[in-house]
Amino acid sequence: MKKPPKSFDQWEPQPGSRAVIYCRVSSLKQVSEGTGLASQETRCREFAGHKKYEVVQVFHDEGVTGSLLDRPKMKEMLAFLNQHKRKQPHVVIIDDISRLARDIETHIKLRAAIRSAGGKLESPSIEFAEDSDSRLVEHLLASVAAHQREKNKEQVMNRMRARMMNGYWVFQAPMGYRYEKKDGHGKILVRDEPVASIMAEAMEGYASGRFQTKSEVKRFLESQPLYPKSKSGGVHFQRLADMFCRLLYTGYIDYPEWGISLQPGKHEPLISFQTFQALQSRLKGQAKAPARKNLNKDFPLRGFVTCGGCGKPLTACWATGRSGKYPYYHCQKKGCPATGKSTRAEIMEAEFETLLQQLRPSPAVFAMAREMFKELWEDRQDRLKQDVHSLEAQRLKIDQQAQKVVERLIQTENPTAIKHYESELTRLDEQKILLKEKIQSCGRPLKSFDETYRTAMTFLANPCYLWSSDRLDDKLMVLRLVFSRKLPYDLNQGYRTAKSEDLSLPFSLLGNLENNNSEMVRPVGIEPTTLSLEG
Repeated sequence: MKKPPKSFDQWEPQPGSRAVIYCRVSSLKQVSEGTGLASQETRCREFAGHKKYEVVQVFHDEGVTGSLLDRPKMKEMLAFLNQHKRKQPHVVIIDDISRLARDIETHIKLRAAIRSAGGKLESPSIEFAEDSDSRLVEHLLASVAAHQREKNKEQVMNRMRARMMNGYWVFQAPMGYRYEKKDGHGKILVRDEPVASIMAEAMEGYASGRFQTKSEVKRFLESQPLYPKSKSGGVHFQRLADMFCRLLYTGYIDYPEWGISLQPGKHEPLISFQTFQALQSRLKGQAKAPARKNLNKDFPLRGFVTCGGCGKPLTACWATGRSGKYPYYHCQKKGCPATGKSTRAEIMEAEFETLLQQLRPSPAVFAMAREMFKELWEDRQDRLKQDVHSLEAQRLKIDQQAQKVVERLIQTENPTAIKHYESELTRLDEQKILLKEKIQSCGRPLKSFDETYRTAMTFLANPCYLWSSDRLDDKLMVLRLVFSRKLPYDLNQGYRTAKSEDLSLPFSLLGNLENNNSEMVRPVGIEPTTLSLEG
């Protein structure tokens, strides 16, 4: 072969010249199905055989858009060309001009980079040359390719928007959902169990106040073996923020970028819209104190039991003795009579279990309370049926208000007024969704009384059962559900028998029925009391 000229623009490939092939597809689906890259390479090899070129390398860019300049295999090819341009310039074969780029600016830059690296661009579908007419045709074809890319993008976005308006999510499935093909729907979001149920419990727990802080939600999720964790084995607070603010979990689709607001979705919700609203209210409300970092299962009563001398919450620690370490609760307030004195954790916790045991109602009282709750539940269901007419009237009134706002919106051209009316329409739409959920639930309980209240009645019958759990969150739940305020502990007399005002409403009611008037309790001896955890 002749020695290449100093100017690569003057070099013309000859039979026997070395060549490289560049192929590109923008869709990962084309890569997995093998429908794009293989066919491009085949046509390029056929062209090289016709020209009698020797193909020495093939470069495939997989799943890379044509508007992107920084491509892995393109950079690798340019490095290869630069490495050999002094001794052996190469022909660069592409199947079509759109495979090089689908953007005129990107095309010009890549064309110059290939020429600078000593490459000569050729294709079976277009003749590349340096004269003005050829460059004009080349740029026109590159512009057409760019137009096709933009047009394809517009068409895809329009189809995606239309599908979202029909109630189908079109982006990546969020945690708690997965895509599944169904007849008449195509790919649709379905609940990804058991993650979906775990997330629903977390969101409903925070909305209802079962979890007082995000830290408690975080601990709950981290305690679930089947809930996905980070590499460090934890759950980041940012994931909680994303979960709490995702409207998709209510069964509605909201995508302001495409003008889609509160569109009913075809997928099954994880939580109700009412629960979502409660979540937003909690997030916007006053921040609660973060969960104590020193809470652990060794000292479940720390921070809840107060000193009988000064009223300050007791702290706890491990003390080292001759035979090992021992857990103690103690008061740290200076000047308190109990300062410097401590109580063994097993004594204080055994007395607390005795106190819980005393809250167990007798079978007769529990049966009476159960009938009372059932009667209240049935009465509530009857009243809910009657509320349907009132709720329907409210929804009709909101529809009328929305119609008036739309009329005002059409008539105004003031940007401030338009923004105000749009916000008002969103607020009215949210009210209609809440009313719709209430109407659907009125008089139609999802489960019977026994199914609905089974867990609650079991807990009322014996709160010690949940307290015996090894999970710290379960013990903290007992403290919140049974007592309305912190419990004082006296070093000499122990706990006072819980009075009505110390207890939450259900246990206060049961206590009044039992009519127990004892003032102080304390178990015999210092050994923990053995409690039965049955029914």
